[in-house]
Amino acid sequence: MIPLIESTFDDILYGKLKMRQPLHGPRISVDTILLSWFVKLKNDDNVIELGTASGAVALILAKRWPKVPLIRAIDIQEDLIKMAKENAAINVLSDRVVFEVGDIRKIHALYPTQSFDVVVVNPPYNEISGSRISPKRNLAISRQGIACTLEDVIKASFYLLKDKGRLYLILRAKRISELCYFLEKSRMPLKRLKSVYPKPGREASVVLVEARRNAGRGTRIEPPLYICDETGNYTPELLSAYKIGE
Repeated sequence: MIPLIESTFDDILYGKLKMRQPLHGPRISVDTILLSWFVKLKNDDNVIELGTASGAVALILAKRWPKVPLIRAIDIQEDLIKMAKENAAINVLSDRVVFEVGDIRKIHALYPTQSFDVVVVNPPYNEISGSRISPKRNLAISRQGIACTLEDVIKASFYLLKDKGRLYLILRAKRISELCYFLEKSRMPLKRLKSVYPKPGREASVVLVEARRNAGRGTRIEPPLYICDETGNYTPELLSAYKIGE
């Protein structure tokens, strides 16, 4: 039997999405919203999210790109996949988003190689050696990478993607050199980069990245995104990331 976990029920994206999420575990954050906003899909894309948790990114993508027929999403935690399936049903998206239990490190056993056009992932922000491990397993998996490393994520993405297929991810800015090393090592050059800053005058907190499998060289550096302006108010660009349609 899957153990019950404490959860909250929240409105996301100005009420366009209703989500149950762990009270003590990976919760929806501004990074979740920004990653979903940064992703660009085509109507015929075959899409998968790795490490979906309670399903927010996959469900937001389904809402934002209604002509994409099917989005798959996996997570190693069975209790979170159960919650994600409930969220799909609540939002009447069960026919368009499929959630499955799966281990990124064993991706070869789950799907054929080069079977997806797009991989989306919010990988663990820290490696085990670089941070104090949370005593809560859900948090440790999402934050410290006890179930997979950044390199595991890149290798799995390369395996899943067709040639020229796109990988979208968000990561702490301080890990950009490490990320670029793994991308180059896996023949997935960085094609698009957007830095996110808490406010003007501060260092970048995270980066939004698009890489492509077996693509040519050349990276587009996009204008930065600021969460808040000089007065502490949310910027129009940040607020636009929370909107789906009108």
